[in-house]
Amino acid sequence: MSDKRRTLAEAVASIPDGSTLALGGNTLHRAPAAAVHELIRQHKRGLHLVKTAGAYDVDLLCGLGCATAVSAGFVGYETVFGLAPLYRRAVEGGTVEAREHACYTIIAGLRAASQGVPFMPLNGLQGSDLVELRGFKSVRDPYAGEDVLVVPAIVPDVALIHVQAADASGDCRILGSQFEDVLMARAARRVIVTAERVVTRDELAADPAHTAIPGFLVDTVVEAPRGAWPTSCAGLYDYDEAFIGELLAHAGDPAGLRAFVEARLLAEATPA
Repeated sequence: MSDKRRTLAEAVASIPDGSTLALGGNTLHRAPAAAVHELIRQHKRGLHLVKTAGAYDVDLLCGLGCATAVSAGFVGYETVFGLAPLYRRAVEGGTVEAREHACYTIIAGLRAASQGVPFMPLNGLQGSDLVELRGFKSVRDPYAGEDVLVVPAIVPDVALIHVQAADASGDCRILGSQFEDVLMARAARRVIVTAERVVTRDELAADPAHTAIPGFLVDTVVEAPRGAWPTSCAGLYDYDEAFIGELLAHAGDPAGLRAFVEARLLAEATPA
């Protein structure tokens, strides 16, 4: 069994500027927040973010100048805080390209990549402006002779995924919803996992039904307690509503936002 453990700084340093990053989790839940903070700390630039429904992670990377494109079906904080103001300002200011999708076209693109095929047939987008907007094509069904819409493969350079537990070889336990994390792990060229705890193989083997991502798909394992904070991590902690509210209070002031992030996210240890 190979030991894939690295520090968070080492793992994130391996991600080149300009990479296409798939971000695990969904909206305010189990986002790879510790890795996102490290991307900001290392001044990564030109990132293309991929996620069905992003919130804190996508908003912050756009607001701090790390991302230049986002492929997503939805970006916002749901009903708790509404839309994502940093993402919106970056898109309206032209520093981030919004590559609009439906959540399901993201899933279809990742599914194509995971299966090693160039595109994935999809039903249900007939009549949608999204077809022309994204340039989705159709192919002729060789069996029925009808045109079928297809979505091109989305192949992330790296998938960043946070889980409740992993062993040193990369086997990962996910509790609660898996969202698109398993699919991302199969679609991406490389997978970096941050885990609340690095545990023994025997501990994972005692509950194999929750081992969602096999170690052969994972390149790097980082132990990152509370690594989803301030988003939630099922069974361990809820999202930090007070902190996110405090962050968003600075959304209209880029200098104030930068100062807040440096003081509260980059300089301080993650709150216990």
